[in-house]
Amino acid sequence: MNLGWIPLTLAIIAAIAAVLIGLMVWFGEQANRVRVPFLWLAVFVALWITSNVIFVLVPEEYRFVIALASYAAALFVAVQTLLFSLQLIRYKLTNWIKIGLGFGYGAAVASAAPGVVGYGVEGTKILTAGPGITIYAALVVIYLLTACISLIVYRTRAARVVRRQIKLVMYGVVIASLIGLTFNLVLPMFGNYSLVQIGPAGATVFIALVAYAVARYNLFDVRLAIVRGVAYLATIATIVAVYFVIAYIVAVALNGALTTPDQMIVNIFTALVIALLLQPIKRFFDKLTDKYFYRDNYDTGDFFAELNKVLGSTHDLRALLKRASATVASSLRADHASFFIYGQSRAISAGTAGHPRMAVKDGRTLDDFAEDHNMAIIQTGLLSAQDPIRRLLTGYHAAIALPLVQQDRIIGYLLLGERRSAEYTRRDLRLLSSVADELVIAIENALAVQEVRELNETLQQRIDIATQELRQSNAQLQRLDETKDEFISMASHQLRTPLTSIKGYISMVVEGDAGKVTTAQKRFLDEAFLSSERMVRLINEFLSVSRLQTGKFTIDKRETDLTKLVHQEIDSLMPSATSRNLKFKFTAGKNIPLMNIDEGKMRQVVMNLADNAIYYSKEKATITIRLEQQKDKIVFTVQDRGIGVPADEQSELFGKFFRATNARLQRPDGTGIGLFLTKKVIDAHGGTLLFESKEGKGSTFGFTLPIK
Repeated sequence: MNLGWIPLTLAIIAAIAAVLIGLMVWFGEQANRVRVPFLWLAVFVALWITSNVIFVLVPEEYRFVIALASYAAALFVAVQTLLFSLQLIRYKLTNWIKIGLGFGYGAAVASAAPGVVGYGVEGTKILTAGPGITIYAALVVIYLLTACISLIVYRTRAARVVRRQIKLVMYGVVIASLIGLTFNLVLPMFGNYSLVQIGPAGATVFIALVAYAVARYNLFDVRLAIVRGVAYLATIATIVAVYFVIAYIVAVALNGALTTPDQMIVNIFTALVIALLLQPIKRFFDKLTDKYFYRDNYDTGDFFAELNKVLGSTHDLRALLKRASATVASSLRADHASFFIYGQSRAISAGTAGHPRMAVKDGRTLDDFAEDHNMAIIQTGLLSAQDPIRRLLTGYHAAIALPLVQQDRIIGYLLLGERRSAEYTRRDLRLLSSVADELVIAIENALAVQEVRELNETLQQRIDIATQELRQSNAQLQRLDETKDEFISMASHQLRTPLTSIKGYISMVVEGDAGKVTTAQKRFLDEAFLSSERMVRLINEFLSVSRLQTGKFTIDKRETDLTKLVHQEIDSLMPSATSRNLKFKFTAGKNIPLMNIDEGKMRQVVMNLADNAIYYSKEKATITIRLEQQKDKIVFTVQDRGIGVPADEQSELFGKFFRATNARLQRPDGTGIGLFLTKKVIDAHGGTLLFESKEGKGSTFGFTLPIK
């Protein structure tokens, strides 16, 4: 039995597949400039395969015409292969290249004329090579060799997925060229046409490798159609093979034959009908293609759900970008994914492990390119090899740059590396375009949160710096305060000795030890003596304040007649009150018990309160002083009808060195330590200060002491 039908059947299937793939690319790749050259390549391949099949099937007297058509189709295939290869690698078609291609097309047309590459001997069935066969063969080899060299050179610098695509196309061109040249050119040149049916096997390999490049590495974005088409063709081929094996066994058993053309055509048609009716084999090939060609497929709904979950998981910008990059890279099977975002103070780069970090100046260059070309997605594969933007992105190993736009302002980019198993499809690009707005919103929210955090950190730093400066200032003030206290203590000690001498000499002069004193002299001397006493009291107050600051302020309590103490202090102040036309009205309760107090410091307290009433009272006023027992405490008050204390300054009245505004005008020489010291003494005795005042109408100062 002659099995020549097997290569014929495969050739028919290859021709059908070539046309189908060409049409799928034509309709599915509207934006791809390679689609037109590939469609014509597929058509010429199908014509060449068909002419070789017909050459075997038709009677010998008709083979001459078919052979010439086959020669023309073969040269068309060679020229179109070169054009397809140049367009595939995006090589610029110069005028010289266009002239070369045009010459090839013209030569292909000329080769179909009788007597150029072949002619038949009149009255015989012999096909003889023509005089132009050598030139024809050289042209076929030159065009195919140039196509292979172009693919090899470009492949060395192409991206990984593109290298895989080109490798398959290159293998297909080489295999088809070697088989076609051997069985359909070299042997016929020597008059051997008996093996021309083997030539289409090379074209079959070319079509199969192109189909695999489409299905596995997305040579064209018609993957689903090609894969399913290949599955159907595999189903048909399997059924045809099974049918012929069964038919052969039956024919041998019945001593029959399957070799006549009519029988072969009937058998092929019958096998095709059976193949179309047998769905189990189809399902088998569907599963097979799903397993090997759709391992990297993803569900769009699952992708959106996962990405939305990631975008809502955190407001930390860097963590958000890393998680979103991992999700996108995992779903789209990208080598790497990363974000480049313009921040308030610096750019932020985050993504999957090992991602390259883009420089800000390169980001600005991309901004200008995207805005000038109004590109929603920048693909390196669509840019020429000399384009600086392509070189820029290639430097970052990026195949895709997705601009993230917020109100016509680019805030950053999503960069994707090469796809691991194929090129990015239109479905991938549509998916990226649809999630761009969600990414922008999430990034803007995270940026806002980050700006607030950075502002808080800046404010905290400023607070820390201000606090440190304040502490340093406080430390310096404390040192100054300590120095001041030391000075006051030293000065007070040093002043007490001469003041004591002054008081002594004045007393001696007043008593007549230095001679008779006139009334006028006595008045002056009394005033000098009172001033000296006031100076002594002031020095004692400074010493007490100094002791408070140094921790040496002590209370020496002894049983003291408080009524007598108050009488004595009022009597000592009587000359000062008289000189200002003031009167004291002192009321003391009966049976005031002896008090366990520090007599010297309590004299200072009584003196300060009464002396303040003298200086801040109006002329001819009466100062009312009371000392009485109320239940378990002694109450002492000094009431005047003087200038009073402003309401907004009363809370600070007992602070060290504080003086009310009107008090400074009334008595510029005051020190502001009398009331401060009074509070400390009363607190040390476990008592309570009393104070009431109304500006312009007078004040009441006093204290209470517990009876123990």
